[in-house]
Amino acid sequence: MNLNLKRPLAFIDLETTGINVSADRIVELSVLKISPNGKEEWMSTRINPGIPIPPKTTAIHGIKDEDVANSPTFKEVARNLAAFLEGCDLAGYNAIKFDIPLLAEEFLRVNVDFSFIKRRYVDVQVIFHKKEQRTLSAAYLFYCKKDLEGAHGSKADTAATFEILKSQLDRYTDLENDVEKLADYSSFNSNVDFAGRIILDENGVAVFNFGKHKGKSVEVVFAQEPAYYSWMMNGDFPLYTKKVLTEIKLRSFGKSQ
Repeated sequence: MNLNLKRPLAFIDLETTGINVSADRIVELSVLKISPNGKEEWMSTRINPGIPIPPKTTAIHGIKDEDVANSPTFKEVARNLAAFLEGCDLAGYNAIKFDIPLLAEEFLRVNVDFSFIKRRYVDVQVIFHKKEQRTLSAAYLFYCKKDLEGAHGSKADTAATFEILKSQLDRYTDLENDVEKLADYSSFNSNVDFAGRIILDENGVAVFNFGKHKGKSVEVVFAQEPAYYSWMMNGDFPLYTKKVLTEIKLRSFGKSQ
């Protein structure tokens, strides 16, 4: 089944130095952009992360320090990547919890203003886990009846994810061929930041989703306990979470004027 698209949908897969969204870096990225007319465009490159790749991570994706020693840094590819993704909704496998948050951190780190607001996010893993509870290789075998050659290579994983989503649409008649509906189905809750530290409650109010203020309005907490903002800004939280917190604080400040 071909995807019913109103605007381009970009499938993203990252290979990284580890799984810490705040601290780890990209070593390989691949993007497959599908246009509403069905046109397919690729952007795929190795990235020099600027930090060592741990052996335990190399054992998973096979990329060593020497493999990326002469590759461009993320800063060198960031603007071209942002231009390639302009106007796209985003998709991937475990992308909402990992690839997209880590990509957001990388953009912020090099001061490239790439907006993640007003984009739809389709996560093939979420659809798969809600329907079948499997891994990417198993998903590829289950839906596409093929073994995933080159698993843990970003290009192979990206292409497989695109094929799986099309097969999911063929298989599940209750899944609508619409990115907005697929994005809604991919979401577990209404995250305001990618880490899920801040979510929207049933009234659309941004509230904390952790700690002593869980369930409380972010604006109200900052008004009653200003030091909590400073604690979070100085803490080990993702840059994107801090960016969202600052936007909420500035919005609150504007209301009080």
